[in-house]
Amino acid sequence: MGVKVKCVRNRDDCTMMWAVVANRDLAQAQGHLRHGSAEEVLAWTYMRFRRVALVASFQAESMVLIDMACGIVPEPEVLTLDTGRLHEETHDFIEEVRQRYPIRLRILSPDSVELDAMTGEHGTMQFRRSVALRNECCAVRKVNPLARALRDYDAWITGLRREQTPTRAETPVVAGDPGHEGITKVVPLAGWSRAQVWDYLAARGIDHHPLYDQGHTSIGCAPCTRATQAGENERAGRWWWEGDSDKECLLHPPLESGSQANLLGSPVSAPLGAARSTSRP
Repeated sequence: MGVKVKCVRNRDDCTMMWAVVANRDLAQAQGHLRHGSAEEVLAWTYMRFRRVALVASFQAESMVLIDMACGIVPEPEVLTLDTGRLHEETHDFIEEVRQRYPIRLRILSPDSVELDAMTGEHGTMQFRRSVALRNECCAVRKVNPLARALRDYDAWITGLRREQTPTRAETPVVAGDPGHEGITKVVPLAGWSRAQVWDYLAARGIDHHPLYDQGHTSIGCAPCTRATQAGENERAGRWWWEGDSDKECLLHPPLESGSQANLLGSPVSAPLGAARSTSRP
């Protein structure tokens, strides 16, 4: 059962779309929503599902989605990950957003037992030594907290865009998420370009994360993010020491991999002992 929503475009168009989509299965919904606007996709999501989480990093895409969601439902629920390694600017900006928008913010943190076990074995900079150890760090600090939280929801919304990396090029607008017990993953901005995101922010007078003004084009944990140079891919500043890696953590594994995280902080596709003992990719 969904919640009452406010149509953000032509009411007749939205009503027709909802009537066609709401009572069909997810595969049929994919066809109808594939070419829908981001607002239409969000409106469908909030109508179709009772428990919806908008997962935000407070980068530019998150601000588009928060702004849209606040125009559709009162007090959308927003989840964000406090990994323990965020930039101070990120914390400050989150507070600014809380002041501007009527969101219900839920801040997710790593499990202390998992974190102590990982840092006790590998130290606090393990992610610089191998991709496997970096994945373990991402799992403990991001993937596992999100997985635990998403058990409380029927659908989650994320700001991925297909043009960000080759591994995201086939991202569907809506699909079941096998990594999170089959709940629905909704990606309203999948087909947007970076320019569209920034045009939306400018048109709506929405503030952006201050690190963009320092040359960052993708913002994560402080030790794992640097400003990018002219001509670099927008995610080139993430884990830059890895060279041409896929620039993904296990929050959004490639669709074909089927990988996910377990609550031991390692990809289930890799043997636990190997992932926790090797210092080579």
